Amino acid sequence: MGVVTTMGLGLVTTIVILGAVIGGAKGDAMVSGSVFCDRCKDGQLSLFDFPLSGIKVSIACTGQGGQVKVISEETTNWIGNYVMRFDGVPDMSACRAQVSGDGQGCRAVAGPAQNLNLVFQMFDTEIYTVDHLISQPAQPMSNCPRSSSPLPKPVTPALPPPTNQTPIPQPPPTNRAPIPQPPPVPFLEASACSYRMWMMPEYKCYWRVLSPDLKVAVVFGPLAGQKYGNDITLRGSMMGRGDPYKTLLRESTAALLNSYNSLRFPYHPLDVVGRLNTALMGGSTRQVLMTALRFLRANSGSPGNVTCKFTTCK
Repeated sequence: MGVVTTMGLGLVTTIVILGAVIGGAKGDAMVSGSVFCDRCKDGQLSLFDFPLSGIKVSIACTGQGGQVKVISEETTNWIGNYVMRFDGVPDMSACRAQVSGDGQGCRAVAGPAQNLNLVFQMFDTEIYTVDHLISQPAQPMSNCPRSSSPLPKPVTPALPPPTNQTPIPQPPPTNRAPIPQPPPVPFLEASACSYRMWMMPEYKCYWRVLSPDLKVAVVFGPLAGQKYGNDITLRGSMMGRGDPYKTLLRESTAALLNSYNSLRFPYHPLDVVGRLNTALMGGSTRQVLMTALRFLRANSGSPGNVTCKFTTCK
C-alpha cells in the first residue's frame, strides 16, 4: 500500500485544528482499523460477517533482541473500530496489530495479526491503517456458501502483558508558526446530522471550520481528487447518490462536518479522512459500501438515538 506524502492544504488545516482541539500536541502517530466476526471461517469479509464491539486489540512491536512488547491496547467501539494515538513519531515498522480479547456476540478466537500500513506522513504526523482483523467462532454458521472452506485454526502468538513503556525520545524543538485556534463551536453536546440537514440553507452557519466551496481534493487529498475530480466541492459532494463511490463521498463529507461540530461524534476528523482513503485504495466495492454504511449510521445518530442539534441560523 503506497505512502501518501501530500494530502493538500485542507488536510494540513484539519491536522492543525484537531491538534489545537485535543491539546496542541507537536507530533503524533495514529493507528486505526476494524475487527469483524468471520462467521463463515473463510478468512474474508462477507455479507454474513459483522463488526465486533468491545473487543480488545493490542499493538506489539519487536525490539532489537527479538523480544515482542505490547505498547498499546484499545477496545473497539460500537461499530468495531479502534483508534490508538502515540505522542511523538515512534518507529512502528516492526509493529503488528492483534486481537487480544473475546468479542461480544462471536465467542471467537483471535485471527492472525496484521501489519501496520503507513498511509500518510507529513511533518510530525503519521497515520497508519490496519487490514481488517478477524475473530472466528468454533464452527462456521450453517448457511454459509458451499464455496467457503474453513481455514486452519490460526495460531495466535502469545503477547506479553502491557508494560510501562519507556518514553519515546522527542526531536529537538523547532521554530513553528503559532497554531491557530479553532472558531468557537459547541463541541461538548452530542449531535449527529444527516447530509440533508447540512445542505439546508437555514443551517449554513454551522459550516464553521470547512467552507462548502472547498475542493474535495484539498480536504480529502489527491487520491480523492483522482477519483472524483479536482473541481468538485464539499457542497457538490453532498449531491451524490445512486453509486457506491458517490455515496461514500457524501457520507464521508457529512461525517467530517459532524466530527468538527461535536467532540462526541464517533469519528475524529483524521479518522474520517483516513477511512475514506483506505476504502478508495482498497479497490473493493464491498469495502466502499461498508465504509459508507458506517458513516451513514453515525450521521443518523446511532447508537443512542442522538439527534441533530441544529437551530435556525440568525
